[in-house]
Amino acid sequence: MITYIFRRILTAIPLIFGLLTITFFIVRLSPGDPTSMFIDPNIDPRAAEQLKENFGLNDPLPIQYGKWLGILPPFQGVLEGEFGISFSKQRPVFEIISEALVNTLILTTSALILDLLIGISLGIVSALRRGDKVDHAVTLGSLFFYSMPHFWLALMLILIFSLALGWLPASQMHSVNAEQLSPLAYFWDFVKHMIMPVCVLGIASAASTVRYTRSSMLEVIRQDYIRTARAKGLSERSVIWKHAFRNAMLPLITIIGLSFPFLLSGAVITEVIFAWPGMGRVTIDAIFSRDYPLIIANTFVAGTMVIGGNLLADVLYAVADPRVRLK
Repeated sequence: MITYIFRRILTAIPLIFGLLTITFFIVRLSPGDPTSMFIDPNIDPRAAEQLKENFGLNDPLPIQYGKWLGILPPFQGVLEGEFGISFSKQRPVFEIISEALVNTLILTTSALILDLLIGISLGIVSALRRGDKVDHAVTLGSLFFYSMPHFWLALMLILIFSLALGWLPASQMHSVNAEQLSPLAYFWDFVKHMIMPVCVLGIASAASTVRYTRSSMLEVIRQDYIRTARAKGLSERSVIWKHAFRNAMLPLITIIGLSFPFLLSGAVITEVIFAWPGMGRVTIDAIFSRDYPLIIANTFVAGTMVIGGNLLADVLYAVADPRVRLK
């Protein structure tokens, strides 16, 4: 198992490097000038050129790539783990990302828990009640939310629960005066701000989990060993939870790993709508300001998380199913 994990990590290194290289050339060849976002149009052209020189934008593209890698002076680049300074914020990019990454992980982890609770529960109920009204309602509901864009669901929740009912705040992580609250009130204020963005991500992802769980359960309960268990006189609860459920969950382990990229992509739009200070907002701001170092660093972190999620799914599958042998 350890050898397999090590081999997968080694395989992921050139994959991530290739992703970063493609991102480097895409952002550098895209139209626009990063300095135009924060330079006064009436500024002395010589000052503007000096700023471009400081950013290394006047060098030919191959020279820029060599400096970015760290194989050309000043020999500080990606190969040494140095992703540079943000153009727009003038801070190390990983200092910016580390602050936002924690907030995104809180959001996506909570959404993943909600996804599994709703998706697996409703999927099992739908499979056991196949063909009746409950099954039809769950199937139609999952299709409805699966096809619903994140931004539309987010706007509807804001319209209903924030503007119409006034139950939940519409944006940010905390209220303006949250620092003055007691620890318990501060935590509850944070939870209230988190409810709607977590529901947007979790419900959208759960719609897919419901369908996978239902199809997996239906396939398992048709197997001969389920009929044998029932013929032996086992209770229906024992048949479902000790035999059918455990085997139906094996394919869903892979879905858990694949849900992470889905949640990360959905978090980009969700964080912008709810003004949640996470990686999604940082990425959008970096793209609009043409902040090359920050865009590339965000790509590195997101790509690493996606590959890590897939690796985790493979490892969990091997642990859950003794028949799987990773050599």
